[in-house]
Amino acid sequence: MKIEGSCHCGKVRFSCEAYAPVPFLHCYCSICRKTAGGSGSAINLGARADTLEVEGREHLGVYRARIAEEDGGCRVSSGQRHFCTGCGSALWLFDPEWPELVHPHASAIDTPLPEAPERVHMLLDSKANWVRVPEGPGDVHVDGFPEESLEDWHRRHGLLDGG
Repeated sequence: MKIEGSCHCGKVRFSCEAYAPVPFLHCYCSICRKTAGGSGSAINLGARADTLEVEGREHLGVYRARIAEEDGGCRVSSGQRHFCTGCGSALWLFDPEWPELVHPHASAIDTPLPEAPERVHMLLDSKANWVRVPEGPGDVHVDGFPEESLEDWHRRHGLLDGG
């Protein structure tokens, strides 16, 4: 499914082919919460990196999160969180560990997206205490990372490649 997105001020526009276009995975980790804002979670889609086309690259910034280690040390994430330097909109994540993939933020997508048959709320063990996570028949709660991948979830629901 071809998806198109943009930042709030319109300086950056992008498009890509999403093989996993259904926004179902809500991440509540401190990195997503603080860099993407909104409801206290970020929702990333799965797309093919070689299809990413960007207008306004000169307005892009990249943030690499610092992650605390159990031994008290800190490491820099390999994930590159792209944002607009004009308005601060979170746009997509690219990680060179998986060079074939790019993960657009659903919040930046302008193309109508399919509705998710269920929502997986992940990394709840690091959510802010003021965040209320929806609870209902279509809500799955996971303290850490879900066992099922983005691709496998789409496959199980018959939604891989938008189909």
